Amino acid sequence: MAVSLKGRSLLTLADYSPEEIRYLLDLSHEVKREKKEGKILQRFLGKTLALIFEKRSTRTRCAFETAFGEEGGHPVFLSTQDIQLGAKESIEDTARVLGRMFDAIQYRGFKQETVEALARYAGVPVYNGLTDTDHPTQVLADLMTLEEEFGRLKGLKLVFVGDGRNNMARALMIGCSKVGVHYTIVAPPELHPDQALLSLCAGFAKESGAQIRIGTSPRGELEGADAVYTDVWVSMGEEEKSVQRMQLLLPFQVNSGLMSLTGRKDSIFLHCLPAVKGNEVAVEVIEGPQSRVWDEAENRKHTIKALMLATL
Repeated sequence: MAVSLKGRSLLTLADYSPEEIRYLLDLSHEVKREKKEGKILQRFLGKTLALIFEKRSTRTRCAFETAFGEEGGHPVFLSTQDIQLGAKESIEDTARVLGRMFDAIQYRGFKQETVEALARYAGVPVYNGLTDTDHPTQVLADLMTLEEEFGRLKGLKLVFVGDGRNNMARALMIGCSKVGVHYTIVAPPELHPDQALLSLCAGFAKESGAQIRIGTSPRGELEGADAVYTDVWVSMGEEEKSVQRMQLLLPFQVNSGLMSLTGRKDSIFLHCLPAVKGNEVAVEVIEGPQSRVWDEAENRKHTIKALMLATL
């Protein structure tokens, strides 16, 4: 059966079947090849994209703008300084207006409920460019990077080390459980993910054959890992917790000693970026031969282009 995603939003990968994720990844590899070959195809000619940003961004903004612009489309950047989103105008009314003027909307901000409301009222595809609880476009890039490195996804072991209840740890659990990647979170007990997410992903994992584990110490949990992943210790909007978070997470820094716990020379290191070098990851790891963070960053663009091609 052919997969069609035309008109679909991406709010969370929990809404996508393994076959639909597979389709997006195949298309991502294809558009990356086209880019390397210098093909200019202009498939978004005459189309417009609204980019709503409540939070700052490097990779997400640049990926959406360049992917859309290269295909002949016109992206429009809208910060909270530029529009009335949730201030003088309700989110629902903003969605209705933008949906009449744009072919698609991207939202990067705080509440998952905001991106869900945009999708409910806009009448055009809406893409989640990051919320406090999810980051699905990043996970597509992560899965693509794993596939480039190992030639497969099913049966790989990915270990996330650090803040186990942040949006990245959560989004990876959803994505991995959907496609059959064994996924472990190693975090202090205070920063373990919630039971609702674990229950949701247990259902996906049962279908895909993935194993989901939660641990409190890197020793033992990292053994045999294909990839080790981390993220910043202090998420956007939680700056007041930085001192407490640093003390709590210091034993979870991804350094060469921690990487050696995989027992493998070919394990790779991943990070969604931006990284605070010397905090969650040591310089020798992120700048070393096991790091694939720059491939991963580039793949944001290819997976986002594939997502927009599939849905528009």
